[in-house]
Amino acid sequence: MASLSSDDVRHIAKLCRLNLTDDQVEKFSGELTQILGFVDALSEVDTGSVEPTPQATGIVNRFREDTVVTDGPTTDELLATSPLPIIDHQIQTPSAHG
Repeated sequence: MASLSSDDVRHIAKLCRLNLTDDQVEKFSGELTQILGFVDALSEVDTGSVEPTPQATGIVNRFREDTVVTDGPTTDELLATSPLPIIDHQIQTPSAHG
């Protein structure tokens, strides 16, 4: 497998909204390449005789009736907790108006 380039790492970091230094880009290039190598190795494992395991813990779903709660906080009270500006009854995030 080819190694990830610095541009690949910067692109991944941008998608994750991470600001990386040049040293971090160099470090993560090697680490991410190694992780992808492990994933490639897993694709070579023969799992033909392995039974699917949709739930490994044995926990089962417990269902209950939904109840409507009307004594909770109002939308305005919830919006008031945001440190970000509220515009048209929505929280304005830095990336949304940029």
